[in-house]
Amino acid sequence: MEQHYKLFRVRELADNDEEFVAALAAAFLEEVPEDAERLKIAVAERDYYTTYQAAHKMKPTIDLFELGVLQDLIEVQDWGKLENGDQDVSDKLQLVLAAVDNAVQEIKIDFNL
Repeated sequence: MEQHYKLFRVRELADNDEEFVAALAAAFLEEVPEDAERLKIAVAERDYYTTYQAAHKMKPTIDLFELGVLQDLIEVQDWGKLENGDQDVSDKLQLVLAAVDNAVQEIKIDFNL
């Protein structure tokens, strides 16, 4: 439990209400994988605006669950925001996607979702 994500800040936000923690975990599973897929496609298509939007939307949740890739996600977001086509963010994107995948699998097991 909590190898690829941390619940400390989630529990703090939920004031240790475990039902609310479970609801936040379910929301993570509902939204973050979809946003990550959108981000992956946007970067591949060099769609800067969608890259920025998807990364920006993911930031608070990635930070809250402490996936350890917030700075990498910010770099991908900034690539989109600044339309920095000369920069290669594929390594950073892969770190973010791997962290999301790992957290999703672990949260599903930990919360029986």
